[in-house]
Amino acid sequence: MKRKAISLLLTAALTIPVLSGCLDMDLTEDSSDESSKTSASDNTVSGLSMSVSDSDGKMTISRAEKKNKPMGEKDTWSIFVYLCGTDLESNGDSNATSDIGQMLDAEFGDNVKFIIQTGGTAEWMNDMFSTDETERYVIQGQDIELVESLPLANMGEADTLRSFLSWGVEEYPAEKMGVIFWDHGSGSINGVCFDELNDDDSLSLPEINYAFSEVYAGMTDQFEFVGFDACLMGTAEAANILSTYSRYMYASQECEPGSGWDYTAMGNAVSDKPSQNGGELGKIVADSFYKECQQTDEEKGCTLTVVDLQKTDDFIVAFNDFSKELYNASLNGSNLTSIVRNINGADNFGGNNKTEGYTNMVDIGGILDGCSDIADPDKALKALQECIVYNKTGSDHKHASGLSVYYPLQLEGSEELSMFAAVTISPYYLSIVDMIANGYSDDKYDNTALFGNGGNWSCDNCEYEYLDDDYFDYADEGDGTSKLISFSDGPAIDEDGSFYFTLTDDSLEYAYDVTAFLYMDKDGKMLELGETYDIYADWKKGTFTDNFDGYWLSLPNGQLICTYVVDITDDYVIYTSPIYLNGKRTNLRFRQNDEGIVIEGAWDGINDSIAARGIRELKKGDEIEAVYYTDDDTEIKSDIYKWRDGDNIVYEYLPESDYYYSFCIEDIYGDYCFTDNALFSIDENGDIFFTEE
Repeated sequence: MKRKAISLLLTAALTIPVLSGCLDMDLTEDSSDESSKTSASDNTVSGLSMSVSDSDGKMTISRAEKKNKPMGEKDTWSIFVYLCGTDLESNGDSNATSDIGQMLDAEFGDNVKFIIQTGGTAEWMNDMFSTDETERYVIQGQDIELVESLPLANMGEADTLRSFLSWGVEEYPAEKMGVIFWDHGSGSINGVCFDELNDDDSLSLPEINYAFSEVYAGMTDQFEFVGFDACLMGTAEAANILSTYSRYMYASQECEPGSGWDYTAMGNAVSDKPSQNGGELGKIVADSFYKECQQTDEEKGCTLTVVDLQKTDDFIVAFNDFSKELYNASLNGSNLTSIVRNINGADNFGGNNKTEGYTNMVDIGGILDGCSDIADPDKALKALQECIVYNKTGSDHKHASGLSVYYPLQLEGSEELSMFAAVTISPYYLSIVDMIANGYSDDKYDNTALFGNGGNWSCDNCEYEYLDDDYFDYADEGDGTSKLISFSDGPAIDEDGSFYFTLTDDSLEYAYDVTAFLYMDKDGKMLELGETYDIYADWKKGTFTDNFDGYWLSLPNGQLICTYVVDITDDYVIYTSPIYLNGKRTNLRFRQNDEGIVIEGAWDGINDSIAARGIRELKKGDEIEAVYYTDDDTEIKSDIYKWRDGDNIVYEYLPESDYYYSFCIEDIYGDYCFTDNALFSIDENGDIFFTEE
């Protein structure tokens, strides 16, 4: 089918503004049948084996043979796109359709092909793709052709990916071949490509490993690159798995805008210089992606990294050595406190706050650098830098290293830890996570259970069988009753009218963060107005005093909004506020700096483990309802405010009234406690008076 034909079919969809995010299988079986779902435990090909002896702690990595015999003619490229449309397409933004249009706009000849498999969405915003079938298309020379239709398959199943790639490399072999996962991403734990027709089932990293290992067995070459046009997939765990099968990885540590990559730039670049390697192409992909982010004013949070996967083993070995040293030091309680504080101080990605949800993806370079006073990171940092071919970042992540790693900033339960244990790149790092998640005990932590088989840790294709299925059943998020926090003085109001407390020496050893929360009484319900870091903190003495100035944030009509801190630096603070926007629950993001407040837009956050792509601009006539959390864990909404041109968030004194203030102290094991509330009043002059409740 010619370019002109699809142009007519896509015209309406492509004019919609995008704002931002070798074994062939018969797909005639019903993919919804759970008995047909393949898991990593069904592996017949060993792509990756890792082991560590507890005696010397050294990591050994074995991979399938690194192949380098091209499968196609010189200067040919085949780029396989696993296009799982989900709500990025069905919500009307037509992000997938737009990217298909970009591929068609690229000027390349018969030596370059985009091979696409479609699925995973309730509705395509074009008249060509079907939601009732799994379809395969080829784009070549500004033409698109439907080459195969199959029964509808679950895009979150390993066998669906395996079938597509094995068919693709057999039918369209090339000198250089790439794979792109297109959809939502959720980092190392929940993976990528959430099929909205199958309960948002996704491809986990073990499933990706399984599919690639099966396909790779029938190949004579590695893939030139594997890329994730998806959120949060720039992780060390993903790089470790893909190192067996690919030379380069392209991925973002942060959430991506819905518009994603620039496929016209990619297609043109390959056509202009087909002899280039994946590292060279990756730089073009990253730069053009950044330019697209600039078009929607989202470049500040932009990240895209090109990783040389041939060098990741050296980094993993060095990181394991660092983690062993860090783990041994962590058995001393004061060192563990420093470790937790430093890790929590590293850059992190996604929401990671109460209202937006948690991705638990933390910059691995930030962990290495932050813990340098406890363990020597030099070899690991050098190896990490050698892995990173190119790292394009916006100003919000100017120190991001290029790869993230899982760390439970907020633990979501045992399943999350079990999934992490399957993909961890170091049993010693896993031991630190396990120690923290276990919580405090009078008994010394013992990681023997993680080192089975006579004191050796081993992981074959993301599984090690000796760990009991219920090992992580202890895991749970904190319940607000930390027994490690006690006070030597206060909480109380001092003679100057300030609210303060002093921790005992033992408590100070276990505390890692202190914030404050603001409340107001509404019809007998205590409404949470949010969180503030306006505190005088003396970590040496353990004394913390309010530094609240009475200012808060509101809608233009004076309606107070509930706010939480996303990120705080010397130059700015990024806030998020839970709202309903035109009847849909979301979050309003804005930043405050010396020049005032700038609204970034509405972001849906992490919903059922899926990180939203893209921030939506507020428009005239948008209906906004502020959301407040109550003391009985329910939410209430304010009256509707209709947004107008020129509106902005207001930062001014709280209205004259009574309010409540409470400190929140978090311990290093993920639990926390609140002080009793202090009542404070703001009078007509804006003066604050604290009193005991």
